[in-house]
Amino acid sequence: MVKAVLFDWGGTLTPWHTIDARALWRTIADECGMAALEGRATPEQLVDAMLAAEDAAWQRSRDDHTSTTMADVCAAAGIALTAELLAAHERHWAPHTYTDPEAAETLAALRSRGLRVGLLSNTIWGREHHERVLERDGVLDLFDGAVYTSEIPWTKPHPEAFRAAMGAVGVDDPGSCVFVGDRLFDDIYGAQAAGMRAVHVPHSPVPPHQVGHTIGTPDAVIRCLPELVPLIDSWRG
Repeated sequence: MVKAVLFDWGGTLTPWHTIDARALWRTIADECGMAALEGRATPEQLVDAMLAAEDAAWQRSRDDHTSTTMADVCAAAGIALTAELLAAHERHWAPHTYTDPEAAETLAALRSRGLRVGLLSNTIWGREHHERVLERDGVLDLFDGAVYTSEIPWTKPHPEAFRAAMGAVGVDDPGSCVFVGDRLFDDIYGAQAAGMRAVHVPHSPVPPHQVGHTIGTPDAVIRCLPELVPLIDSWRG
């Protein structure tokens, strides 16, 4: 019996965009006057520091499955995390955060069947940032619970991250959960290792440096989110 469906966020509910991280951070640095503020000789030195700190954070997530926050990234780069910086970062990331137009109908259909619906995202952003995005797109109220790894010690594919997501939606049997994601390591291998069934949505390229050590074999593959509903119906019999 399927009782809960849990979703990855970036690349699954929010289609993945290829981001020019250097250009994005250079724009933020220029806008906030960060190079002078942080005592760097050039803006490029500051951007280099931020990119190195971000890369180290995602490497820890991939290899050690430990989490990082935006404050951690800034501290590693020797940069003060200010309200101005957070606002600029959120503003310049906004075009890459819009929810799949078919997500709301899919989430509502699952809830109408009495299923718990949850979210588990590997992220350095805080809950408030994510909830602003989800509320903007009209889907925040369609989740029974959400876990952002910036709030817990682990990241996917660590089993504890999946157990935290189960707890957030009020279920305790991983065999009754289905996880839906775009990454064969973090999402598919991770969910199955935690005892869940896993559904792959292969519509988002994964940056090569974020590909993990194991490629999971999904229980099912869907091409778009609405295909999930009849699949779950078939598993529920």
